[in-house]
Amino acid sequence: MLFNSYIFVLFFLPAVILIYFGLNRIRQTKAAMLFLLLMSLWFYGYFNTSYLIIILGSIAVNYSSYLLMKRSKAGVKKAVAATAVLLNVGALFYFKYYDFFVENINSLFGSDFVLRNILLPLGISFFTFQQLSFVIDAYKNEIPDYNIIDYACFVTYFPQLVAGPIVTHDELVPQFADASKKQFNWENFTKGLYAFVLGLAKKVLIADMLGNVVNYGYSSIGSLDSVGAVIVMLSYTVQIYFDFSGYSDMAIGMGKMMNIELPINFNSPYRATTINDFWDRWHITLTRFFTRYIYIPMGGNRKGSARTYLNIMLVYLVSGIWHGANWTFIFWGICHGIFCVASRMSKGFINKLPKALNWLITFIFVNVMWVFFRAESMSDAFLLLERVFTGGFGGIDYALTDNIMSAEWSFLASQIAIVSKARFVILLGYIFVPLAGAVFCKTVSQRMNDMKPNVVNMLVTVLLLVLCILSFSGVSTFLYFNF
Repeated sequence: MLFNSYIFVLFFLPAVILIYFGLNRIRQTKAAMLFLLLMSLWFYGYFNTSYLIIILGSIAVNYSSYLLMKRSKAGVKKAVAATAVLLNVGALFYFKYYDFFVENINSLFGSDFVLRNILLPLGISFFTFQQLSFVIDAYKNEIPDYNIIDYACFVTYFPQLVAGPIVTHDELVPQFADASKKQFNWENFTKGLYAFVLGLAKKVLIADMLGNVVNYGYSSIGSLDSVGAVIVMLSYTVQIYFDFSGYSDMAIGMGKMMNIELPINFNSPYRATTINDFWDRWHITLTRFFTRYIYIPMGGNRKGSARTYLNIMLVYLVSGIWHGANWTFIFWGICHGIFCVASRMSKGFINKLPKALNWLITFIFVNVMWVFFRAESMSDAFLLLERVFTGGFGGIDYALTDNIMSAEWSFLASQIAIVSKARFVILLGYIFVPLAGAVFCKTVSQRMNDMKPNVVNMLVTVLLLVLCILSFSGVSTFLYFNF
């Protein structure tokens, strides 16, 4: 089920909030948690019920491993933890990377192993990483007693199930057990609704609109001139930020409506002045996972510079692989690793440069790397970058501008001639106004915390919600569903 859909906004979310708090009000707390679990499973299996078998099997394996480790001595406990980790990684490899691995084996050795064309379960990378962190913490004796319902809700909690933020057990399960959070709170609901609608607007009114331009551009790279190629690059830079951060804002907002605090996942990453600063701001919970469970266990920065640089490169390689089964993602991860190492090695020199120049260098690098992140192949990525420098400067490509013309803009263009002639200006506005907002304005989480319930905020929330609902006919999935 998508957040940006009629059934979710008009039925699912209101029903969950109403019944969840209703059951808690009559002190049916266990029934409320069971209801939350069942609704989260419905949310996950809405498009494909076979997904439920996968996630329920994953929950059963990991919770059983946790129970076994609680009752086992050191040697057995270590074996159980290792087995659980291998099963999690193995499941992720099978569903996400099997065909990619076999395809490359066939290409390298001329073999003809059959591809399985396995359907990728939504959000498998996210709920697998959550459970990996749980298993590892259980092995370290850092898990208190959790019952199966609380654990299953921790894994399946619908606001963050399929695209994060990646929460840890200690952030979520104690909140489920907190009696003070089981009563409806108007202030939290108001602030959460405000954040949800702002996130929804980021997704529907900005990211999806630019997604049309991006999809056209990447399917017609050879026809782009230099201006068109730059526009397509910047469009994706804005699209992926407003799509993914919008999703995280909606998750945090829905959590707030239910008195649940979810971790912040974005902190104005396009404001970063170094690549390390960027990764402290972008997908914060993923960076935290890699730092806590890969970088630090490998030695972090405690074993000399050479080992530190190797650890950084391995983390970014894993990050690239985690994002997708394609050489473009691996290349993207390696390049980020190289740039992070280079920045660390030249930190003294970088600190002497003007902040504006450091910001520009970082922003250009991130933009170029997003090309590889979005392209279907390495050749497509290099072709787009080639068009940036060799495409020439022709007239305005109306095929690009036509893709930004929503039904609303098209209606205005049919009635007002100047709107039709200003399509290129409208496209640039869709790129640079949101981009300026991403760099200079407060985050949605900050706005939510500072928000005061008043008539103005109510009107803004209602207006944006209505505009978003009217735009649901152009529904698209969230980009990070694929990762």
